[in-house]
Amino acid sequence: MKIVLNGEPREVRAETLSELLMECGYSGRVATAVNEDFVPSGLRVAHALVEGDRIEIVAPMQGG
Repeated sequence: MKIVLNGEPREVRAETLSELLMECGYSGRVATAVNEDFVPSGLRVAHALVEGDRIEIVAPMQGG
């Protein structure tokens, strides 16, 4: 399915937000939003993706 991930068009196999994180190699603590709506970590496994979704994934960075 075609989605937009962090502003870049992308073709993915994932059907849920949780699967997308695994497919894209994200681990640990991240913040997620789909179509500009925050999705808490506990709801990602049930959050189905659809063609054209705009997903933002933000991971904390170390440093100062």
